[in-house]
Amino acid sequence: MSDFTSDFWHLYVAVLTLVSIIACAILLWVSGTTKVKAHADNTTGHVWDEDLRELNNPLPKWWVYLFIITVVFGLAYGLLYPMFGRYAGVLGWSSLGQHSAEVERQQAAIAPLYAGFKDKPAEQLAGDAQAMAIGERLFMNNCAQCHGSDARGSKGFPNLTDGDWLHGGSPEVITTTITQGRHGVMPPMAAAVGNAEDVRNLANYVLSLSGSPHDAVRASQGQSKFAACAACHGADGKGNQAIGAPNLTDNVWLHGWGEEAVMRAVNNGISNQMPAQAKLLTADQIHVLSAYVWGLSNRPAK
Repeated sequence: MSDFTSDFWHLYVAVLTLVSIIACAILLWVSGTTKVKAHADNTTGHVWDEDLRELNNPLPKWWVYLFIITVVFGLAYGLLYPMFGRYAGVLGWSSLGQHSAEVERQQAAIAPLYAGFKDKPAEQLAGDAQAMAIGERLFMNNCAQCHGSDARGSKGFPNLTDGDWLHGGSPEVITTTITQGRHGVMPPMAAAVGNAEDVRNLANYVLSLSGSPHDAVRASQGQSKFAACAACHGADGKGNQAIGAPNLTDNVWLHGWGEEAVMRAVNNGISNQMPAQAKLLTADQIHVLSAYVWGLSNRPAK
């Protein structure tokens, strides 16, 4: 990958662009100065389709002037704006800078709208119709792609309406989750558990913790194998919100339910990531969004 980030490529683009513009100017000069020996009827002798003859007429002046303007414009544009590799241009313009400026203007425009919500706790905002209307729109624009428009999630994406939280469901924790994002990893555990039969027995024991359908005999045989999982999920299987380890006793299955699904998790491990939203949303927007998400699974204060 270093070959694609070396200094060669920006020099390549700069030289190729400059040479192309200069070549256009040379082409115009050559076509304007080169004399072609014409016949008596002012043709060059080139014939196509038996009767289509090329006349030896000069280029129209309007076309020549337009060509010159194009070349001059290209050089001027390259001087003012970033066109020659890493050269930033005299004006210092960049698409990133323009985007950042537009974002700042937009945030400044909506700041008064969020000022009234800033000092209110999430529990109070969850009962504010205007705040929740804004929170819903923020959710639709930034969260619904993964969690669904109804916030009920799907396989691999948590349901935000059921009160089951991997890292905790308080407004403060939700704010941290939205701001910083989360990265949950369960390593493959098959080697620590034993052979394939041990993994199947363990899967049945895990299912038994939530009262899900399971093979009781296999579950009893797999109980001792759960020691490999207890470090994260706890000896009782109730999980650990400090590290995002799921509660295995509540019959909520984020990555699929059943013997095969549990075995797949043990054999292959699981990796889930929620991206941080701090660069996309302001602190005031995250505050309102957190209140909205909290209200999805809690009764808002009146």
